Amino acid sequence: MQHFDVLILGSGLAGMTQALQLADQRQVAIVTKRQLTDGASQWAQGGIAAVLDQTDSIAEHVADTQIAGAGLCDETATRFILDHAREAIEWLIELGVPFTPDAAHETGFHLTREGGHSHRRIIHAADATGAAVIATLAARVKAHPNITILEDHIGIDLIVGRKLGQPELGCLGAYVLDKATDQVKTLLADHTVLATGGAGKVYLYTTNPDTATGDGIAMGWRAGCRVANMEFIQFHPTCLYHPHAMSFLISEAVRGEGGQLKLPDGHRFMPEHDSREELAPRDITARAIDFEMKKYGLDCVYLDISHQPAEFVREHFPTIYQRCLELGIDITRQPIPVVPAAHYTCGGLVTDLAGRTDVPNLYAIGETACTGLHGANRLASNSLLEALVLGRSSAQDILSAAPAKRLEVPAWDESRVVDADEEVVIAHNWDELRRFMWDYVGIVRTDKRLERAANRIALLRREIDEFYRNFKVSNDLIELRNLVDTADLIVRSAQQRKESRGLHFSRDYPETLPAAAPTILPPAFGQ
Repeated sequence: MQHFDVLILGSGLAGMTQALQLADQRQVAIVTKRQLTDGASQWAQGGIAAVLDQTDSIAEHVADTQIAGAGLCDETATRFILDHAREAIEWLIELGVPFTPDAAHETGFHLTREGGHSHRRIIHAADATGAAVIATLAARVKAHPNITILEDHIGIDLIVGRKLGQPELGCLGAYVLDKATDQVKTLLADHTVLATGGAGKVYLYTTNPDTATGDGIAMGWRAGCRVANMEFIQFHPTCLYHPHAMSFLISEAVRGEGGQLKLPDGHRFMPEHDSREELAPRDITARAIDFEMKKYGLDCVYLDISHQPAEFVREHFPTIYQRCLELGIDITRQPIPVVPAAHYTCGGLVTDLAGRTDVPNLYAIGETACTGLHGANRLASNSLLEALVLGRSSAQDILSAAPAKRLEVPAWDESRVVDADEEVVIAHNWDELRRFMWDYVGIVRTDKRLERAANRIALLRREIDEFYRNFKVSNDLIELRNLVDTADLIVRSAQQRKESRGLHFSRDYPETLPAAAPTILPPAFGQ
């Protein structure tokens, strides 16, 4: 049993930002499922959206966010996050993040443009912004004496006062599995933070790393948090279609710099779907690609930037250029085969602008949380921004809070469980879940498809609950349990929305209702 001032589950941009803001005054532990830098933030290509140009304005950034979010963005949250964008970027610059320079620009940095943005406002590090930011922050985190890093550890469940008969105590920490020793640790903290990212692995095709299994969302929901807007799963329009690169993202910025979407015969189809053509928001672009693929029975479409000078392409997209070249695709001469893939969870645990959830002393930040910024569809490059701003604001809230009451809590009880005898059950259930979620709860939905998914989730949940009660926990079992809970939240949220809005498109309800309202589900024990 160990005690920390702050326990952070997750090591992406949100978690590391918060840890660095806290560590000079608090003892912090970061729990991460694999290595410190293995989260989704590492793979973000495009950049971070912020108003850094005199010709741009926060009002225009707010308007672009609202338009992309189909009117569902919370205005207060949107204004707060965008107002604090510049200072968050300046903090990263002070830390030494190597953003791409541009001597001709007033900031000294190159700004690019992405779908849905009315201005060039994306500060970036070539086409590997996430890697550059995470490498910079990780070096600081590893060097700080007040930060304990627990790699190869996975959260099982939160420890909450409600289960001890004292609900007013809120969250007291978490039970965590040390994967190296198969031992369960009891980690207690005055404040616990869920920064575990999204849930892309609930779908068969995703740009997300294998760690994106909805852990924080599921744990927070089981602990007593409300969940909002889980029907809005963003499918990135352009994931590389190649058997040896299943999850490689082709950045939004490729379209921002002139890339064109084409059919195999070279026909450019986006002008037929939206007046903004390739610069339409992601939901519209993904649906257009899905429509064309289904119409012609295609395995993929093509993203072509070969009309730009070869040196321009290599300079702006070195990572994409090199990876495609390794797979035999020269993007300076050939179009890139692409398909949509699950990319970002716009919903999550309901929080305020300090990251506080419904459970006292429990915070959620980054993709795990739902602040209201993203509405029904996230605007490109607003995700790293939200992680940064909320990582900072939640840290300030924790620093201003009084220390929580410290209690002895029961250790994890394994006295009545045995080693699993059929691990194949977990692998089979995982595969089944991801396939039916892709087929029934994907880019285009119907009531019948959602009903089929709900029936299968109910069956899977019974099997998994039995497995969980009778056998020792493993990484795969923990992740599968969380994925099934997350899938259930997505399906139930989708069933409640009787309209099409943003990322949620229903053939049964193709119209958009006049008033935009969030979908909010009660906690697990509140049903």
